[in-house]
Amino acid sequence: MAPVACDDIGITLNVNGGEHTIVVGRGATLLQVLRHDLHLNGPKYGCGLGQCGACTVHVDGVAARACVIPAAKVQGRAITTLEGLGDRAQPHPVQSAFIAAQAAQCGYCLNGMIMTTAALLAREPQPSVRAVRDALSGNLCRCGTHVEILAAVERATLLMADIARDEGSAP
Repeated sequence: MAPVACDDIGITLNVNGGEHTIVVGRGATLLQVLRHDLHLNGPKYGCGLGQCGACTVHVDGVAARACVIPAAKVQGRAITTLEGLGDRAQPHPVQSAFIAAQAAQCGYCLNGMIMTTAALLAREPQPSVRAVRDALSGNLCRCGTHVEILAAVERATLLMADIARDEGSAP
């Protein structure tokens, strides 16, 4: 066991439905804990300033920038990463839509685009094109897959509407 520094603190985080108790530096960000301690690689380090969106996660269902959130401040809150949305066997409808629309080139922005889209569709199931563009405007994509990303969001909207309709008609 590694020695504990005097500024280390113990925290318990609820990530992707599981509780994780770890010792971290007092100034550790949520992104650092997710990537280095919990080995979750969905959220990426981009700018470190909360401006590019690569590190986006959900905190209590709301899209949030993990690179600027102190890990200790999100104890007791539900944190979801890209890995927690779905998996290979059962991807989330937004993940399925992004795959089907081939909405990735380098893939670096993909985490933020998917997590932001999932949060948007959870609160606004039928967003306007303007609402989609506004929601995604804080996520930087340098590869130029904007058209495919917008197509993926439209596809995800339809997939989620189909799921909601099916669930509503179930006995």
